[in-house]
Amino acid sequence: MHAVVRTYSGAGATQLFDVLEAQKADVEATLRKVPGLVSYTLLRQGEGGMSVTVCTDKAGADESLKVAREWIQKNASTTHASPPDVAEGSVIVQIT
Repeated sequence: MHAVVRTYSGAGATQLFDVLEAQKADVEATLRKVPGLVSYTLLRQGEGGMSVTVCTDKAGADESLKVAREWIQKNASTTHASPPDVAEGSVIVQIT
């Protein structure tokens, strides 16, 4: 399995998470289409937030990055949020 953590902070991050929360059903529906999606979590953190995506392989994780970027461009570009800091790697342990 492969995980991606996207951390959004700085100018526009709070507004971005307001949009994400208001449209959470669409966010969920969009991410569910990612091949190999195992889990997706979106959380607020200070004046911004983060998402954690786990997929069965790196290809799915890469697709989640693309889908998230496109969703934000289409639905939240007016927030002018900075691109996220991205960390990713192989999952060692996952407890569900």
